[in-house]
Amino acid sequence: MEKYIIHGGHPLEGEVTISGAKNAAVAIVPAALMVDGPCIIENVPNIVDVMLQFEILEKMGVNIEQLDATTFRTENTGVNLESEETFEHMTKLRASYYFIGAELGRYGRARVAMPGGCNFGGIRPVDQHVKGFEKLNSFVRVESEGFISAIAPEGLVGNHIYFDVVTVGATMNVMLAAVFAKGQTVMENVAKEPHIVDLANFLNQMGADIKGAGTDKIIVNGVERLHGGTYSIIPDQIEAGTYMAAVAACGGDVLIKNVIPKHLECISSKLEDMGVKIDMYDDSVRVRRTGPLRHTNLKTLPYPGFPTDMQPQMAAVMCLADGSSHVTEGVWANRFRYTEEMIKMGAHINVFKETAVIDGVPDLNGTDVVAHDLRAGAAMVIAGLAAHGTTTVSQIGYVERGYEDLVGKLRGIGGEIERVED
Repeated sequence: MEKYIIHGGHPLEGEVTISGAKNAAVAIVPAALMVDGPCIIENVPNIVDVMLQFEILEKMGVNIEQLDATTFRTENTGVNLESEETFEHMTKLRASYYFIGAELGRYGRARVAMPGGCNFGGIRPVDQHVKGFEKLNSFVRVESEGFISAIAPEGLVGNHIYFDVVTVGATMNVMLAAVFAKGQTVMENVAKEPHIVDLANFLNQMGADIKGAGTDKIIVNGVERLHGGTYSIIPDQIEAGTYMAAVAACGGDVLIKNVIPKHLECISSKLEDMGVKIDMYDDSVRVRRTGPLRHTNLKTLPYPGFPTDMQPQMAAVMCLADGSSHVTEGVWANRFRYTEEMIKMGAHINVFKETAVIDGVPDLNGTDVVAHDLRAGAAMVIAGLAAHGTTTVSQIGYVERGYEDLVGKLRGIGGEIERVED
């Protein structure tokens, strides 16, 4: 079992470079199935989830070539959708369902293992995915063995789809399938996150006809094929925000490079409320904190609101702020399991349904904690970096699903952290 050992209590100084966006890559890589000819994807993050997806594509029969550290070339020369090995890999992925949209769109049928990966309380729902696929003239079945199957024997047909709730996963998944649907698909009440825009831009670069990504209405005009091309994935908003939160919690002065500052405005604004200084440049942000942290309140909301994937990391900062802060989770229920671990470190947190009340303390103390999911694990790393003494974080496999070279990057800005085999 691997663990992080963190010796905390040191300010962070220097520069860190952000990798490609996980939440974009996990949809763009499966979309390579839909492309005829060579497809070159740049700025690919080297994280467990994305590398697993490339392995799945390879086991399906897609030719994968790594051109450099962040660039991959794919070529679809005929695939096997029924490989048992691919199903086994999919159970390890939280974003396995994007293979449904890609396979259903390209081949008119799909069978995919249900999402695995993180568990922060409850099963990730797929009802809006099912609704969208059925609206496109397919039959969908959620099997008791843990699979989702879909088939469109007469071909996919465009339709008007209104999602009951704003959902990132269903927006991206149904958009994938709609690329090859006959006629026009109008999707309303859709999510607007940057990675949705990135997926649409990738598909358009390969020959799709998608308009409106980034608004609450997306229009997809079906095409017959996608051609090869080259595309670069956007920087990771959540990875950048995580390093911003780490500087806020530990103090220091760090330049965070390869970012899109506009994507970080909701995070920057909240940190500035807490007394952190943020300077934004063309493709970087400088984060400085020397004085005390002020308390604040936040509620997670769909983009452009505060991202749910930054909620645990911000809670780690709030644990050290003067006064009482409130965190309200407005996207995912039961996302507060990590608070039990922070309490072990001396945090004062009380959870009431969807709200956590955090009374700031002067210091956190290092101890043994567990990463219950990807972002909770990042929050435990931040807490450990800010705490006095030594913190051991176990179950770090969750963390490495979404952060490229976390240990190396943190060490590069003064964090005393190492990855060890137990």
